[in-house]
Amino acid sequence: METKIAIFRGEKIRKTIHNKEWWFVVNDIVAVLTGSVQPDGYIKDMRRRDPELSKGWVQIATPLLIKTAGGPQKLNCANTEGIFRIIQSIPSSKAEPFKRWLARVGYERIKEIEDPELATKRTRALYRAKGYSDAWIEKRIRGIAIREELTDQWQKRGIQQIREYEILTAEISSATFGMTPSAYKKYKKLKRENLRDHMTDLELIFSMLGEASTKEITVNKDARGFVENKQAAYEGGTVAGNARKELEKRTGKRISTRVNYLKESQVKKFLK
Repeated sequence: METKIAIFRGEKIRKTIHNKEWWFVVNDIVAVLTGSVQPDGYIKDMRRRDPELSKGWVQIATPLLIKTAGGPQKLNCANTEGIFRIIQSIPSSKAEPFKRWLARVGYERIKEIEDPELATKRTRALYRAKGYSDAWIEKRIRGIAIREELTDQWQKRGIQQIREYEILTAEISSATFGMTPSAYKKYKKLKRENLRDHMTDLELIFSMLGEASTKEITVNKDARGFVENKQAAYEGGTVAGNARKELEKRTGKRISTRVNYLKESQVKKFLK
């Protein structure tokens, strides 16, 4: 049980990790957005006004253990998607900024479906705003495309379970770097951050090589089902792993690094 505090406009909102994502205490969200001193009563009224919200409440709100002054208690929590749905049912001026934001995001997503290039431009802009170089961003974008091509092939070839995707990805990573993604994150001292967003240029390149090789082997061998695709993943990762070892041998430097790419680039910029 891990309970953290998020601050919104000076108010505290409790949150906890569940299913690898943040879940927020519903009462805290409602109290902040409505100013109600009895959020439980407000939620009952809100559900009565919105039958569809009430109908799907079990899917939206999940009782989770939260640390309180009186000890651990099970409180209704919701993930980001659930919180957005609840906000839509709050007729409060404080909730209006969220509603306008949701409307804008929805409009942007529709436009991106009509023109996928807009999504790529948005991704580039987000990475640029975080301080990544254009050269790194291009590699990251290309890596995303290669990953999508591979997962599309897996889906066509009978891979359905999320766990199967995780195992196949781990197989490629182990053969490429000698570490599964979870072990790699520990190596880089990451927690919930995206591993590839913290890779250096060479780490990204070898990740791409492993997945691109896996896709080619998968297609050429017409791999079907989990077992055959796992073998293809191992072979594809081995192609990248052998290339990595050869480069390390010739340079005397290890490709996998504990250094966070963004921090490394910021340090170099500072030293110039």
